[in-house]
Amino acid sequence: MPGTYLLDTNAAIAQRKGDPALLTIIEAADQVFISSITLGELYFGAYKSGRVAENLADTEKQALSGAVITCDIGTARIYGRVRQQLRAKGRPIPENDVWIASVALQHNLTLLTRDEHFKEVDNLPLASW
Repeated sequence: MPGTYLLDTNAAIAQRKGDPALLTIIEAADQVFISSITLGELYFGAYKSGRVAENLADTEKQALSGAVITCDIGTARIYGRVRQQLRAKGRPIPENDVWIASVALQHNLTLLTRDEHFKEVDNLPLASW
């Protein structure tokens, strides 16, 4: 499935676990990115896990092996707009996911996720596995 993707946290975890369906998409992709927000969620998960050192090492490896996109003023502008649109619809989503969606919108990326609530974000291209 050619395209340019941003991994949501559940996709990054599935990639780490070697999910064959997800890996097929990633291998066929033109480019795959991960956001600094997703990395923060992965680091949090590592620190709260029962295998902190192992999960931190996996997260470091994943962070260093991919193209990481950070937030900037452009992301913040999009975040404000998206969060207000969701509020106006009465359909809020987790705050970190608003940031992840904003990164995808800013960089014209398809968000690779299994979270259905991203469908509430207007004009956000989504893909699943």
